[in-house]
Amino acid sequence: MSIRVNTDLKEDMKLFGLEKWNDCYNCGNCTAVCPLVEQGLLFPRKGIRYLQMGLEKKLTSYVEPWLCYYCGDCSETCPRDANPGELMMAFRRYLTSKYDWTGLSKKFYTSKIWEIGAIIFFALIVILLFVFWNTPMETTLNPDGGVKLNSFAPVKWVEWGDWTMAAIVALLLISNIFRMYWKVIISDKTIKIPLFLYIKEAWNLIFHFVSQWNFSKCKEKNYWLSHWLMMSGYTIMFIVIVVFLPWFQTEKIYPIYHPQRLIGYYATFGLLFGLVFAMVGRIKKKNIKFKFSHVSDWLFIIMLFLTVVTGILVHFFRIYGLPMATYYMYVAHLAILVPMILIEVPFSKWSHLAYRPFAVYFANLKKAALEKQGKI
Repeated sequence: MSIRVNTDLKEDMKLFGLEKWNDCYNCGNCTAVCPLVEQGLLFPRKGIRYLQMGLEKKLTSYVEPWLCYYCGDCSETCPRDANPGELMMAFRRYLTSKYDWTGLSKKFYTSKIWEIGAIIFFALIVILLFVFWNTPMETTLNPDGGVKLNSFAPVKWVEWGDWTMAAIVALLLISNIFRMYWKVIISDKTIKIPLFLYIKEAWNLIFHFVSQWNFSKCKEKNYWLSHWLMMSGYTIMFIVIVVFLPWFQTEKIYPIYHPQRLIGYYATFGLLFGLVFAMVGRIKKKNIKFKFSHVSDWLFIIMLFLTVVTGILVHFFRIYGLPMATYYMYVAHLAILVPMILIEVPFSKWSHLAYRPFAVYFANLKKAALEKQGKI
């Protein structure tokens, strides 16, 4: 059987942030020290070997980069300073572009102009919608003192916009996850997975999405905590905004102990905790996992941070009765939030939130099938 080799694979990978790949001489220290490596799931060494040999098809079906949470142990123990942990990050960007059938993920990851341009484009659309909509700016406050936000941005129309965005993002993510499944499972002709295993292992999908449990195996527990808080905060906020917006965007000012406010405060705290942890780490660069940052990493952090900050300001301006400040800040909030959802969720950093649990699911499927066949 002939194997096609892509001699330009290493050059292609440089576009996704690959740097010191050639320093690796396959000693295996990275695989030996990794707390997440299991029998049959070897990384980062296997992926590096695929890269060095130009095995593009093998690399695109390689699920292990999603099982890595970049605790940094592998990079700290590498005798050649090849930074295998950062290499796994580059693999994830590369794989995201391979799952994406639109080709936009590759454009955003490999071109600052494309990603920043797309952010500005969608932000301008949001601003222009409010300008041409000629929305009324009601300065009269509610009886309880709150700003009449829904007179400026009717919750019905905002909700329709949320549903439209959610449908677009869901369609893109689901289709890309199916492409991931095709490359990881279907394209592997060496293994046949019985139907009952899909059902038996399905709990892994939900469990690992909710808990990020593999992350807890890394020795640095505060990294897992910050990641989990940010993930849970974002997920809760996304569900509240898309599914329960009429309950969340109200003109009535509820007491601070009301579930509406408590949920919002938790989501805000989780996001800020994770974002501050990531920003401080990347600025100080003391920890190996924060020493190298791709442009997409910073854009994601900045956009999410601005989304949270503008959301906080909208909340305080609204409850303390500052109409004009509320309206302008609400437009700024949506001008950041909309491009972040449309770009980061299906094409960039936030797509990892979907790919990781599915990767664990697919990896466990293959492992269970091999155990059933007596191959491991």
